[in-house]
Amino acid sequence: MIAGKWILLWLFLCPSFSGNSIVQKQYCHIYGTFYIVDDPKDADYRVYEEESEGSADVWVYETDDKLFADRPGLWYFTETKAFADYYVYFDKQKHLADFSICFIDTESFAGCND
Repeated sequence: MIAGKWILLWLFLCPSFSGNSIVQKQYCHIYGTFYIVDDPKDADYRVYEEESEGSADVWVYETDDKLFADRPGLWYFTETKAFADYYVYFDKQKHLADFSICFIDTESFAGCND
């Protein structure tokens, strides 16, 4: 009983260990090769595509070569599942997604929308 109270107190005082904030920290740092899956259960991340840059969590620049997807926000999409660093599912409902993205045309702006 006492141990349970300590665990609850620890979780309350350390909100940075909640699952949502861990995903938040991760999405700002992902880059590389991505494969789009059809089933959200197979995805590393569920993303929602925003039409407006201001509403997106991450600005993504889609590279033409996986070698250039070498910093946050630079994504290369592959059609070969085995070559992917991450599996993503594009969700149609924003509230179900881990984070939102907006595809941009300028590579230098790619990354987190701080």
